[in-house]
Amino acid sequence: MKSIGIKGTLRTELGKKATKELRKKGMVPCNLYGGEKNVNFYAHENEFRKIVYTPDVFEINLDIDGVKYKAIVQEFQFHPVKDNLMHIDFVEVVDNKPVKTALPVKLVGAAKGVLDGGRMVLNLRRLKVKGLVSDMPEVFEINVDHLVIGKGIKIGELNFENLQLLDPVNSIVCAVKVTRVARSVAAGGDDDEATEGAEEDAVAEKTEA
Repeated sequence: MKSIGIKGTLRTELGKKATKELRKKGMVPCNLYGGEKNVNFYAHENEFRKIVYTPDVFEINLDIDGVKYKAIVQEFQFHPVKDNLMHIDFVEVVDNKPVKTALPVKLVGAAKGVLDGGRMVLNLRRLKVKGLVSDMPEVFEINVDHLVIGKGIKIGELNFENLQLLDPVNSIVCAVKVTRVARSVAAGGDDDEATEGAEEDAVAEKTEA
């Protein structure tokens, strides 16, 4: 897992009024929990840009008024209208104590079904997981070479050493869907029909995205 450093300042005043004043100054209130004690602190919104606007998950080296902690993000909270960052909950990383998070998925390989005209659909872009941070990869790499049209990969079929996947075992991570092109080729359709089908599939894919 990648790591990044963030500097924060311990909060001496809590409550709605103090929180509102912090946000006016571009500060983001934060909570750190999961260790010996909960820690309330804040940092400027610029400190968090590298961990918010990315699919990556980081182990974060927090420096709060000179006191060091290792942590991961548990939850971001955004303004419902303005979409600016409002609050962050961190979980302290303690040796030999598992934590829960969600890691991004990366599909690797060339699925047979895609080569035959199907379309790969990624249903779960992140997988919920529990384990030690030291055992967690940057991404979950899932090989899809074997997938044919109409087949997918379920959570229950995956296994990552020392990690427990928390999504329902029957949840489909990815699958190769049949397309009009594939149906046309299988039925011996002409090139014009296959081209028309490809255009419609492209529109459908953009709509799903």
